[in-house]
Amino acid sequence: MDDLARLTELLELGSVLVLSGAGMSTDSGIPDYRGPSGAALRKHAPMTFQAFTRDPAARHRYWARSHVGWPTMRDARPNAAHAAVARLQDAERVSGVITQNVDGLHSAAGSRDVIDLHGRLDRVVCLECASLSPRDDVADRLDRANPGWRFRPGLVNPDGDVELSDEDVAGFTMVGCERCGGVLKPDVVYFGENVPRERVAESYRLVDRAAALMVLGSSLHVYSGRRFVTRAVERGIPVAIVNQGPTKSDAVADIRIDAPLAEVLVEAASMPAWGSEPSPARS
Repeated sequence: MDDLARLTELLELGSVLVLSGAGMSTDSGIPDYRGPSGAALRKHAPMTFQAFTRDPAARHRYWARSHVGWPTMRDARPNAAHAAVARLQDAERVSGVITQNVDGLHSAAGSRDVIDLHGRLDRVVCLECASLSPRDDVADRLDRANPGWRFRPGLVNPDGDVELSDEDVAGFTMVGCERCGGVLKPDVVYFGENVPRERVAESYRLVDRAAALMVLGSSLHVYSGRRFVTRAVERGIPVAIVNQGPTKSDAVADIRIDAPLAEVLVEAASMPAWGSEPSPARS
């Protein structure tokens, strides 16, 4: 039996939990870290939580680069792979989505019960008073604080920032929290920062209730996502991985497909009327 047929059989179980990574959004114009789009060749390492919170110069540099990249992230639209996952959920084959992406595209495509493991780039949080603001509101304030400071984004990195020279960054003015004047940070989990415990706990609950785990577009190099594959294996839950290029969990996958994500998912989601009733979720 070929791999797509095996994946379809797995989806026949119903209650299949999706774990998605950066490869899910490459067709939406957002590059991934390690896959074929080659964004791993970026000049600067991704921002870490420690640098952002402790180094004002690093924070200033990040906000300048991120402000230029934000319109590209804001205007990204769900692609065929996102739409296929939403259709599979409507057909009661997919029970929910855990995504490592911060772009909000699963929700925009109509998926429900989405856990944004690493947060959302369209929200901004104050590190002093914890108030949340829409990213567009902060972007408008930054535009007003920086009249005439405009750059065309080149390659936008997976975390939404771009490369700028030190001279360009020096001309940028940051803004603080409107409520308390505190430091603003996109509401995402940076490298070196822990995923909130309640978010991890809820993700584990979804894994434990799933009939199968389907990993889409993730190399699983980062433990924050790979831990759910480990959990599924420990619980005896079948694991399918669809990703271009090797992953850290290939050895434990029951089904492994190395092919363009959209092609596989569109084919799976377009199967004629699913023949069997989905199995109930695990209690």
